[in-house]
Amino acid sequence: MAWSAKNVHPFLLLPLLGIGLHATLMAQDPKSTATESQAAGSDDPFVWLEDVTGEKAIDWVKARNAKSQAVMEADPRFNELREDLLAILDSDARIPFVSKQGDFYYNFWRDKKNERGLWRRTTLDQYKQKDPKWEVILDLDALGKAEKENWVWKGASFLRPDYQRVLVTLSRGGADADVTREFDMVTRQFVTDGFSRPEAKGSMNWIDRDHVFVMTDFGPGSMTESGYPRVAKKWKRGTPLESAEVIYEGKADDMSIGAMHDDSPGFERNMVSRTLAFYNDELYLLDANNKLIKIDAPNSANKSIFHDYLAFELREPWTLGDKTYTAGSLLMTKLDDFLKGDRNLEVVFEPSDTTALSSFGFTKDYAFINVLEDVKNRIYVLKPTQEGWKRELLKGAPSFGTVNITAVDSDESNDYFMTSTDYLNPTTLSMGTIGSEPAPLKKSPEFFDASGSTISQHFAKSKDGTSVPYFMVGPKDLKLDGNHPTLLYGYGGFEISLQPGYSPAVGRAWVSQGGVYVVANIRGGGEYGPRWHQAALKQNRLKAYEDFAAVAEDLYARKVSRPEKLGIQGGSNGGLLVGNMVTLYPGLFQAAVCQVPLLDMQRYNKLLAGASWMAEYGNPDDPAQWSFIKNFSPYHNVQAGKKYANVLFTTSTRDDRVHPGHARKMMAKMEQQGHSVLYYENIEGGHGGAANNRQSAFMQALAYTYLRQQLFDK
Repeated sequence: MAWSAKNVHPFLLLPLLGIGLHATLMAQDPKSTATESQAAGSDDPFVWLEDVTGEKAIDWVKARNAKSQAVMEADPRFNELREDLLAILDSDARIPFVSKQGDFYYNFWRDKKNERGLWRRTTLDQYKQKDPKWEVILDLDALGKAEKENWVWKGASFLRPDYQRVLVTLSRGGADADVTREFDMVTRQFVTDGFSRPEAKGSMNWIDRDHVFVMTDFGPGSMTESGYPRVAKKWKRGTPLESAEVIYEGKADDMSIGAMHDDSPGFERNMVSRTLAFYNDELYLLDANNKLIKIDAPNSANKSIFHDYLAFELREPWTLGDKTYTAGSLLMTKLDDFLKGDRNLEVVFEPSDTTALSSFGFTKDYAFINVLEDVKNRIYVLKPTQEGWKRELLKGAPSFGTVNITAVDSDESNDYFMTSTDYLNPTTLSMGTIGSEPAPLKKSPEFFDASGSTISQHFAKSKDGTSVPYFMVGPKDLKLDGNHPTLLYGYGGFEISLQPGYSPAVGRAWVSQGGVYVVANIRGGGEYGPRWHQAALKQNRLKAYEDFAAVAEDLYARKVSRPEKLGIQGGSNGGLLVGNMVTLYPGLFQAAVCQVPLLDMQRYNKLLAGASWMAEYGNPDDPAQWSFIKNFSPYHNVQAGKKYANVLFTTSTRDDRVHPGHARKMMAKMEQQGHSVLYYENIEGGHGGAANNRQSAFMQALAYTYLRQQLFDK
């Protein structure tokens, strides 16, 4: 298996893409947070809404939920759409994606009968059939009923080589805080007195049958200020967790600490990762005496190890001797050579003005790279030779859309799974072997009629002259009269790129109803690699919002839409985007859906995982940095008497990543000022906003019904 520091990064702000993503509320008690702020003389009149489960705050939430639900349910389109979306989410025709473990292929599946889901497996021969026969390993609905818990599946890690023991991770209500418990594949039962990690943000992974690495809340001082593990320990079976051996301790202001065992046959090794901030980490090998051997490379470079190879994904230029490697490049070398001091690194990818590295990986004998060319994928296979890595296009890969490949079992074969999709074409899953063309294996059904729609790519000019790409999905016979209901989606952060993907919710609720759907590839994202991300960090954050405004204005200039017909949507960091577009650009949009957002940028670093994002936004406790952060703090910029877009805020009580206080306080302030706002807070769901398909369908129907009321009906 390939391993990198990315494996232990808590990537916190993922785009929602118009559909739901992905507890003890931990890191700091939200109740004490609110109390401390008031005791310190806070002039924030709504700080009490940070008391996540406080009776007063929950009563406030329930009152606004009831109002929003009444407005939506009075619209006959709401119930129809909710049922349609639920049928899509529960459909048996969806692709059951699998991962290979030993001789079996495992899948986690939710449908109408299994609300919480089934963990199950099958053989490859069966998987290739239209209707595979599945062997159920764990029924989460039955488990939740028996244990009186609302368990949400988080994943499973197998112990090789016999694959008989598994570490299963579960979350209450979908929160980031979770538990890990040892499971026996023979008895199909959790192991009595087996390894068990209590609920917290953290992780646990196998070393061997009698030892695990564990990162969790070990008590006072063991978590970082960001609310993630500060300490990694080695835990021996049969001993109390308190006696586990400390392997590594980070600092309180680090982001997180992780340890992992690489179980690749013949290349077994232990590693430790210290993540100081996003895209700022150190990687160590751990020898038999628990001595740390640092991989001597810039903290900004992502470091990956596969078998005897070491790879560096650069986010800043790196000078070695008389050679400087370009930011955005991918370099490879032999691990042992590098540890001996050899610094002859081979460049296997170097970006251009229009290309960036999207991802890379390995099969048993090859590497592969996924390159974005103006936000369109190209997959290249890299073959090791005595002259270096030789590159060629992957045979049989589609030339348009979003294409990704993953190794089926990188330790044993050169087989791979390939997915291909775009906004109008459902995902196709193919399987192939490097050197031959892949064969289609399964295809997702068409969940909406796309026959009258088309995809186009355009470029808008931002305020500083930067060319900003965006995708548009609309009718083939689109009349350019400026009268089309249009939904503009964006994210713009953490080097995450928005690539074309098939969303049944967007298709059913918007595109098939005649709406135009637009995705803006603004700065802050990763569409053009690190430079695109770094262009909108901290004091340059407004660049992302200028890009988004430029796309809106380009839609007007091209007579696709007009302000009265344009709505915007975004979640998490994209919710911050939406909040700023509403407050900084009054009159540019008619309506906005702001999901699980950051909005109070003066206090974000004190709420839950917020401290881990200061490398992205800056530190508001530093007056010099607050002087620019306040310019993109919607909570501080919203004013009475201004005409803003109408807004629907949605969040989750159980979101222990982005504090629900952001959305609550912004709603309360805008409501007090007399603006047109609605609010809905789901009790479960974590940062994804929903814990099961029924909740997801409800939240999606809420958003799209609101947008149709605002943009179709006016």
